Amino acid sequence: MSPPTANSSESILFVTGRLAEPGLREVVAGIAETLGFRFEIAVPGIQVAALLHVSLLIKRLTIPHDITRVILPGWCHGALSELEQHFGKPFELGPRDLYDLPEYFGLSKRRPADLSQYSVEILAEINHATRMPLPEIVRQAKALVASGANVIDVGGVPGESSPRIAGIVTTLRSEGLRVSIDSFDRHEVEQAVKAGAELVLSCNHSNIDWVAKLGVEVVAIPDVPHDLASLDRLIERLREDDAAFRVDPIIEPIGMGFTSSLQRFMHVRERYPDVSMMMGIGNITELTEVDSAGVNMILAAVCEELGIQSVLTTQVINWCRSSVAEFDAARRVMHHAVAAGTIPKHLSSALVMLRDARLKPKSAESLQQLAAALTDPNFRIYAEAGELHLMNRRGHWRGQDVFQLFQQANDSHVAMGTQQNSPARGAEVPIDASHAFYLGYELARAEIALHLGKQYTQDEPMYWGLLGPTRASSTAGLHAMNPDLP
Repeated sequence: MSPPTANSSESILFVTGRLAEPGLREVVAGIAETLGFRFEIAVPGIQVAALLHVSLLIKRLTIPHDITRVILPGWCHGALSELEQHFGKPFELGPRDLYDLPEYFGLSKRRPADLSQYSVEILAEINHATRMPLPEIVRQAKALVASGANVIDVGGVPGESSPRIAGIVTTLRSEGLRVSIDSFDRHEVEQAVKAGAELVLSCNHSNIDWVAKLGVEVVAIPDVPHDLASLDRLIERLREDDAAFRVDPIIEPIGMGFTSSLQRFMHVRERYPDVSMMMGIGNITELTEVDSAGVNMILAAVCEELGIQSVLTTQVINWCRSSVAEFDAARRVMHHAVAAGTIPKHLSSALVMLRDARLKPKSAESLQQLAAALTDPNFRIYAEAGELHLMNRRGHWRGQDVFQLFQQANDSHVAMGTQQNSPARGAEVPIDASHAFYLGYELARAEIALHLGKQYTQDEPMYWGLLGPTRASSTAGLHAMNPDLP
């Protein structure tokens, strides 16, 4: 049961780790202002609140004399009675998640973080656009913008000089889209700029003599990735020409100098603290065979902390086909986390797609009690503790083999259908085709949830983060398939 709501006569000490202190201070300040109590925060020389233990607190915690109660993180281990005896103050375990403190104090559930702001612009490239039909370019561009792209980057084909660039850029601009051109070919670049492209990717000493005179912003890159001296010379030349530019020190793929290239980004930021920077993150997401959401989150963190204002990305290969939407979600979370001085946890679950942020497990005992209490023939399905559970009044079948569970349940119904049951219950009948389809569908979903570590709730859609369907449409479909639902 939650503790009583705090009042103005109280002075409460909140204990936490160093990492959670900024977030805790922000949350508690709002609660204290609403309820009128005074508060202090203690960090007893530990980074992570989950590592707190009563024995450590006895050694390290200092409590001011005016404190009336002490609230510890819900993760704290040990007997609180030892602390109360040692300090002569009442102690209590708060929630494990500091952002649940408003509800703990009897207020409404925590307000969601404001993720409307971001500081990193997304350039989404359409690769080899000059070889694509114009309607397909427009379709892809609109889809990329809907996913969060700010600028559509028209990618040329190295070694080719296409006369279609002007028409592509003009069409995209007529749709109200911002456009950049990704080419070193002078004819293509000049066409694009004349048609309305606002940014040229890229500029080095091979094209500086003409590209700096086009009157639009350019992306400055070193002549070869590791040659930062060439980038220094290029920056000096662009400044002399009074040309607008941003700098991309080139992020290299893992196995090809990834860590060294990160160091180059840090070096350039230290050397040029006020210069706009860009990172071509597609070199990582496209060339690393892994689901791209976590990769995009880390890259967004690097950009946010280094003040990199734009990224160039693609979503060509299948494992990163939602990269633009992923980076859009990531840049908002990271902007909030860095600005607020908090860790990027429990701010948004949009990028938790394969698993779920939280599970609500049922104990084996509670499942057994439920199965024993069932008095109707409708099936209940659960995915808990490494097993699937299928139950109704005729039985409780459990295991990991969906086909076996269904066969056992169906055999039970067939057997009961051959017997005379009491009039009060009526005769059981074999599972019909529509019901079998429903059970197969639900058991398959339960099996997927079991393997991935997701929450499964019968007749409710699973959560897939930013990739998931809306709850309303999914639930409607499930109700249509389930003959047992009211």
